[in-house]
Order: sequence, then structure tokens, then C-alpha cells
Amino acid sequence: MWNSPAEFFEMGGYALYVWSSFGVCALIIVLEPLAINNRRKAIMSRLKREIRAEKFDKEGMK
Repeated sequence: MWNSPAEFFEMGGYALYVWSSFGVCALIIVLEPLAINNRRKAIMSRLKREIRAEKFDKEGMK
């Protein structure tokens, strides 16, 4: 279909759309696991604070 690598990378005149789409997808594939990990750490931290607060409340009532 393409006669040269340059024609392949031009994508029949749609190169900007095609390659920017690939770039955005690659960026999301890299950033999503990082975002998930940050959310997990925040949730774990909040849960640990809540557990400590519950322990403090129970010990304070005695």
C-alpha cells in the first residue's frame, strides 16, 4: 500500500491526526497506572487515619 517509509508516516495526509491519536493513547497508557497508584496510596492513608481515630475514641472512653 505504501511505497516508502515516508508515505507510511504521512498516512495519506492524515499523519497529524493519526500520530497525535497514538501519542495521546500512549500518554494515557503511561499515566493511568500512576494515577491509580496515587489514588490507592491516598485511600490507604485515609483508612489508616480512620482506624487510628477509632482506636483513640475507644481508648478515650475507657
